[in-house]
Amino acid sequence: MARKFFVGGNWKCNGTVAEVSKIVKLLNEADVPSEDVVEVVISPPFVFLPQVKAVLRSDFAVAAQNAWVRKGGAYTGEISAEMLINLEIPWVILGHSERRALLKESNEFVADKVAYALSQGLKVIACIGETLEQREAGETLNVVSEQTKAIAEKIKDWSNVVLAYEPVWAIGTGKVATPVQAQEVHADLRSWLATNVSSDVAESVRIIYGGSVNAGNCVELAGQPDVDGFLVGGASLKAEFVDIIRSALVSKS
Repeated sequence: MARKFFVGGNWKCNGTVAEVSKIVKLLNEADVPSEDVVEVVISPPFVFLPQVKAVLRSDFAVAAQNAWVRKGGAYTGEISAEMLINLEIPWVILGHSERRALLKESNEFVADKVAYALSQGLKVIACIGETLEQREAGETLNVVSEQTKAIAEKIKDWSNVVLAYEPVWAIGTGKVATPVQAQEVHADLRSWLATNVSSDVAESVRIIYGGSVNAGNCVELAGQPDVDGFLVGGASLKAEFVDIIRSALVSKS
């Protein structure tokens, strides 16, 4: 089954009105493969979602960077899935390592958020990944499979889920998993899904890589058989993000 290449741009907590306008102008003018070849999703901070959605080219989608675990109410500072749907925001990133580490979001809490977001009609980029200490201890597969298992226990339909493998030690550090390391984890995850969910889900779900992806390493990473795209952090704020989107053309070629 052919899996469409997926490139997400996670702007994190960055940007001003002027900077956002500049980035969107760059994206709107970029010569990139058609949406038959690559699915592109841009994730600005919450306050810029309406601005970006209003002017971003129609073949790119917009994502929120988080959503609350249940229906809105007395949860100061949170954003509900219902609000995102009301704004016609189709995607949300959940379980990013920065939220797991800094805000202590557990596997179960992330899984509950994924399940609720899906139940409200959102599509989810669900993030998983190990720390440097866990990798050095040989625990990578155990960690990512436990994170994936928590999600699998809460959902049945994977058609609107993209798994983003992001080794924590490679996020914003300049370090990057080698193509061999990325492929190994992606293949192990696909095997885990085949055994524990279904062969159909294993074959169809897109597993993307995140962690210091840039114009210099994206082509080789994109060529790995189980790397279905990228979730890009810092480089998504720069012109090289266009080159990363273009790497879809060499994927599996």
